[in-house]
Amino acid sequence: MTLAQPDPGGLVPARTASLRGALATTACMETLQVGYLHAVAAASGCSLAQPFPDNGIDWHVSHGAPGHAVDDEVTIKVQLKCTYQVGPRPPGASFAFTLDNAHLVKLARTPVAVHKILVVMLVPRTQEDWLRADHDRLELRHSCYWINLAGHEVTGRRRTNVRIPTTRIFDDRALCEIMTRVGAGGRP
Repeated sequence: MTLAQPDPGGLVPARTASLRGALATTACMETLQVGYLHAVAAASGCSLAQPFPDNGIDWHVSHGAPGHAVDDEVTIKVQLKCTYQVGPRPPGASFAFTLDNAHLVKLARTPVAVHKILVVMLVPRTQEDWLRADHDRLELRHSCYWINLAGHEVTGRRRTNVRIPTTRIFDDRALCEIMTRVGAGGRP
């Protein structure tokens, strides 16, 4: 019996940009941010639903807990955005992100029956730097930040800059805290 010998380079070829598919970078950015949201929801014990058609809101996130005062399960709506134009660990208390006015109006509407948040993912400019895998972790780079834009004013002709607080990292703890506040009858 003859056993095949692995290539001298190992079982898995080294990663190169040429091995990546031809999908548009923006489409890949959308897929990455959805993966991030799924990971956060899973770690938070939340369920996800994708509205069809989306009508300007990407996901509904639901959280069931006996401690919720308004219902046994509460839901928020999440709009995802992704950019490489802001670097990791943005300096200062916030960073600017530009939204089309029509989209901002939808996210800023008050009062609402179901609260909405905007989640902005910052990624490296180069796709091959987006994630790293090791034996004990999968690391997505860089991070997501969230904001509730309820009541935010439109200030530009077609687009408006909104300020995203750098203290509001979107992770499982943040999502659980958001859902606890909503479950108590408050805002995210």
